[in-house]
Amino acid sequence: MAAQRMRGWKPEGPAFRRLLNHGVEIPSEAARVNGYTPEILERDGEAPHDVYAAFTEYAGAHPLVAYNLEYDLEQVLRPEWQRLGIDPIGQAGFCALRLTQRLLDPVPAGNHKLQTLRQYCRLPQRGAHTALGDVETLVDLMQQVLRPLAEARGLATWEQIAVFASAPWFPSRIAFGRFKGRPFSEVIDDPELHAWLEWLSRSNNPRSAAMGRWYLNQLDADAEQRIDDSAVLEVRTDNATALTLFRNPELETLRQLIAGAWTRLAELEAEYTQEHHGVEVTQSELFQRLRAHYERRDALQLKIQFRRKFLDTLLIDGEEEAEAVESAYQDARAETEREYQDAAAEAAASQALSDEEQRELKTLFKKLARLYHPDRYASDPDKQQTYERLMQAANQARDRGDIEELREIANDPNGFLLRQGLSGLDFSGEAELAKLRQLYETLQARILDALQNLRESSGYELYQLSQRQPGLIEQVARQQADELDAEIAELDSQAIQLGEEIEGLTGASDPFR
Repeated sequence: MAAQRMRGWKPEGPAFRRLLNHGVEIPSEAARVNGYTPEILERDGEAPHDVYAAFTEYAGAHPLVAYNLEYDLEQVLRPEWQRLGIDPIGQAGFCALRLTQRLLDPVPAGNHKLQTLRQYCRLPQRGAHTALGDVETLVDLMQQVLRPLAEARGLATWEQIAVFASAPWFPSRIAFGRFKGRPFSEVIDDPELHAWLEWLSRSNNPRSAAMGRWYLNQLDADAEQRIDDSAVLEVRTDNATALTLFRNPELETLRQLIAGAWTRLAELEAEYTQEHHGVEVTQSELFQRLRAHYERRDALQLKIQFRRKFLDTLLIDGEEEAEAVESAYQDARAETEREYQDAAAEAAASQALSDEEQRELKTLFKKLARLYHPDRYASDPDKQQTYERLMQAANQARDRGDIEELREIANDPNGFLLRQGLSGLDFSGEAELAKLRQLYETLQARILDALQNLRESSGYELYQLSQRQPGLIEQVARQQADELDAEIAELDSQAIQLGEEIEGLTGASDPFR
């Protein structure tokens, strides 16, 4: 549990942090994500009553602010306090997630997840999936991103911010239906959209009706406020925390924003490159340690599948048809063995890189992503296809950690394509000017997709923890080996039973040995 006292937008005094030990078993998956093992809790954890007593003293009567306050307070903390017989601590303040949704609309990072916004806005990297890390990230977000946006709206006091965060609100871009992705403000020039919102406002579903009425009511708002809501937010690439707010950007400004967005996208894809390779190496090491167990398990599953199919065919269609199942089993077994050989070769090729090689890998891919990303030519299918092939080759070299091939592609992209029998690049075209705003919005929406998907995977969590905890891969491999052994024992029992049934019916040896 962690918290930070605030005065205005700034932290005041030291943070609160305690580790609670409830004396219950920690699932292995949770331990891998958070890094807390029973041994750590036994050593550093405190009894819940002691932690909450300390938090009561720390929080006093101050209002509580959290990222998704309703969930944290109503579904986690208050039920916990009630279960422990503890009086409620503090009082509900405002929800920082709702404040963020309203200030960052449309959201430039694709979603409002705290770690997504941290990446997009280049906030300092704290401890993800830890209480203190999330608190520190929220403080950074409030100081460096939300504060200037709130001040631009004239939100200067606690009361103003609390009212703004709790007021009815829906995204400025319609989130579903036939008009999904359209700014609701386009209703002014689109009778069909206006009719759809009117229909929505009369819905029998209270939430849908409230949404429709809210959108229609916004049309009566002050015109200047509607302009404010369509502002474009830029995260400058020359400073990790500087933000620039553009109102109704003109053509040249949009060009600058798009250039910055391409650079940002290239940087994020370069980060993805480095971390993706790390995940691949980690997963390859785990596969190599557990390959024998996986092969044994899969072989048994295959035997069970085909023994059951053989018995079903034998009883219904006779021996001749059943013999065809034997042939299909041999083919499937050979295919499985080939897949394992390919996987082993791929795992062996995923070699860990030195720090210097990792930096070069990131630099090379950043250059390629910035200059040759296929989305630059979305309006020209022929050019886009050439760029897609180039970046496909770069992606494959990245996944292998093949720095030599990345150097070849980066230093002479045209030559590389020609050597692969592909057409060269054409650098003469530019995006249509009328589509610049749409292009910029598309970039903003996509800018974190690949990176966020990677970081939400269990493989990424294992990679991160293994960097901090030497020997973790061996520990995880032992645990998974034990789980696989238990599964193998159960499968082996099933396979033996089916084999005995086949021999009893046919009077011959089991053909699936």
